[in-house]
Amino acid sequence: MVLGAWDAFLDQVAAVDLERSSRLPGWRAHEIAVHLGCWDDHTALADLIASARSGGAGPQPDVDAVNARVTAAHRSASRDEVLAALRRNRDATARYLKEEPVELDTTPTVSVVGRLPLLSVVLGQAYELAVHGLDLVSCGAEPPPPEVLQSGLAALVDVTGALAASCDITGGVTLATPEGGWAFAADGAGWTVRGVPAGSFSGPAVEASAPLLLEAASGRINPLPAAATRRLRVHDVAGLLRLAPIVQKVPGIPGGPLLQLAARTMGGAGGVLGRLFGRG
Repeated sequence: MVLGAWDAFLDQVAAVDLERSSRLPGWRAHEIAVHLGCWDDHTALADLIASARSGGAGPQPDVDAVNARVTAAHRSASRDEVLAALRRNRDATARYLKEEPVELDTTPTVSVVGRLPLLSVVLGQAYELAVHGLDLVSCGAEPPPPEVLQSGLAALVDVTGALAASCDITGGVTLATPEGGWAFAADGAGWTVRGVPAGSFSGPAVEASAPLLLEAASGRINPLPAAATRRLRVHDVAGLLRLAPIVQKVPGIPGGPLLQLAARTMGGAGGVLGRLFGRG
């Protein structure tokens, strides 16, 4: 899943004008690509591996500060340099998956959303690549392939399951699309993730197209209008709200806007749950 997402993203970047402005304020396609690269002064995967080998030690990185530093440092990088940096990160991921001992996969590392098993953080690249692949569409790129969008949803579900387990939450959710989806079930002992065939989900779920789910989960769009027009549907809101403590623990978690949507659906304007998630 991860390497396929990398290959699709590399194809998108190779076909787009890096000077084109994107839908992300202040970012061109150049900045989108640069912050996902591996540079002499930015070796994210190596840092994650080192953290895992040291027992998950170290401070949680400030993702906004890191992105600002990296994009500023390489603002004038050439097209060839940007593509080479992306290939280095893809190759570093391939080496990890091929060469590192399997025991390292379940070892905690410090990520931008807290301590998670290293393999979940590596899989999280698929989510980031899928979302930024959608961002590149605003620069003239072709949309990411459907399999990349599904990989992004799988990564989102896995990380959410890991965080639910770390919060000792018993529950789960399905992200359902017309092509199928992904679900996790968690408790204090851990979590499982499984693929879900189209139309077969039950229990807490958020249902929409894959691009819409990823854009809502990443905060690219406000999910409320999509819910109002039924392009996005929330099922078993009460069950979904069992996951609300994750948002309190990790305010910037991917998928947080979907949990906030559930809170607003249940709590209403001015309700207790609405206030919990910042709605006045």
